[in-house]
Amino acid sequence: MNRYIPRRVFLGGAVSSLSLLKGGVALCAGQNPSAGVEQDSKTGKRSGPSVAGEASKNFGWIDAHVHVWTPDVERYPIDTRRFSVDDMVPASFTPQQLMAECQPSGVDRVVLIQMSFYNTDNSYMLDVIKKYPGVFSGVGIVDHHAAELPTQIAALSAAGVRGFRISRRGEDTKSWLTDPGMAKLWEIAGHKGLSICPLINPADFAVIDQLCVKYPETRVVIDHFGRVGVTGEIVPGQLNSLCQLARHRNVHVKTSAFYALGKKQTPYKDLLPMLRRVVDSFSPQRLMWASDCPYQVQGKHDYQSSIDLVREHLNPLSKTDRQWILRDTAEKVFFSKVS
Repeated sequence: MNRYIPRRVFLGGAVSSLSLLKGGVALCAGQNPSAGVEQDSKTGKRSGPSVAGEASKNFGWIDAHVHVWTPDVERYPIDTRRFSVDDMVPASFTPQQLMAECQPSGVDRVVLIQMSFYNTDNSYMLDVIKKYPGVFSGVGIVDHHAAELPTQIAALSAAGVRGFRISRRGEDTKSWLTDPGMAKLWEIAGHKGLSICPLINPADFAVIDQLCVKYPETRVVIDHFGRVGVTGEIVPGQLNSLCQLARHRNVHVKTSAFYALGKKQTPYKDLLPMLRRVVDSFSPQRLMWASDCPYQVQGKHDYQSSIDLVREHLNPLSKTDRQWILRDTAEKVFFSKVS
């Protein structure tokens, strides 16, 4: 797999696990890397990791933040107003490629985050979720100004989406406080038990704080520590502002994207003080580990180092607390039934 991924992408913007692992390894051994959920034009059958049936219990870890995409832009068009095919680096990151990375580390379920290449067309993510029931959950992107927003949310929720990503996209996040569409999105999410998942910078914490006051019943899952440390330095004031959001009982944080924070060097131990601080502030029951693949497997970075920071190096931490961060919180938030 081509492991080079532009840094600007980050800055800007259950099935038997054994069967999936075999599919991923086989792919890396020489199968077509663009298989994904593609359909054979002659037989009409879909290719990809074999599915033996839906398992009743899962004991592996959950990666709470991964992006997948396919080079088949004919079947799954990208938003050409904002992206070109040249922006799709690597050319593909399909379920097989993903599971080949994560299953050797004991991960057997994944929360898929709608890739920005596709904007509000969640089709590829939904097809992956449908193809491998119980393995994937989803966080979608919707146009919160759409007149049919309630209908869209209901349909996405029924298809396995458990949250909705919001991001700056060049706009001032302060506008979220008075935007009727954003208000409707937060209200519906709160009513249905879905999550709002902000991709934000530390400067935006005050806006999220105000929105949490307005919508206290809406669950919020902040991506990548709110990007505290993305400049290369863990700024104490920014970390304090993140931890102050713990006063809202429905705010959760993804401890993720280690490759892009602090010194940005494996084994990422410089991030341990920040990790311990958020554990103390939010408790493990409101934290979830995630890789942010494929970006976590870029260059000198690797998947194992990401999960090991929590699994092996985050001490002192009880076995139960570690399980909350590595599995149970994400299971509760993204793999539970909703109203």
